[in-house]
Amino acid sequence: MEASFYSVHKKMQSECKLAPRECIPPPSKGSLYIRPLLVGSGPVLGLTPAPEYTFLVYASPVGNYFKAGTGPLNLYVEVEFHRATCGGAGGVKSITNYAPVYKAISRAKERGFSDVLYLDSENKRYVEEVSSCNIFILKVEERHVQIEDVTDADEVFCTGTAVGVVPVGSITYKSKRYAKP
Repeated sequence: MEASFYSVHKKMQSECKLAPRECIPPPSKGSLYIRPLLVGSGPVLGLTPAPEYTFLVYASPVGNYFKAGTGPLNLYVEVEFHRATCGGAGGVKSITNYAPVYKAISRAKERGFSDVLYLDSENKRYVEEVSSCNIFILKVEERHVQIEDVTDADEVFCTGTAVGVVPVGSITYKSKRYAKP
């Protein structure tokens, strides 16, 4: 695929963000779901790369994904089934990523859990992801943090009871601005 695909993708996602306000649920009630979709097309039917691709960005207002809304999740760690395996297609976002979770998530929900946390298929001890989303783990360690730890960090955010979670866009230290993604 040509490099221009990425610039088109970025432009289309930006335009989706311009959706009319009435299409966007209020905070804590849902969000505007934006999903890029690339579909192989063209006059071919078989196990071969498509000669053409159709690219679109799907946008739709959605309610909270989990029954608990934005409340805490009750995750079940799955040890029998795996969402992605070595040599599989787990590194690519495709429909094949979701089929392996149906049995495990059905069992977890029958037991009262919100979702399933998957471990790696090889060692069965390293956290991979949750059925429906990524998982981020913060291990809080109380220590003196040097300013270089902050300026060299990949991502910085602030949090507090009234603040929620707010990303830091930049930090200026000794007249030098450190931009954060």
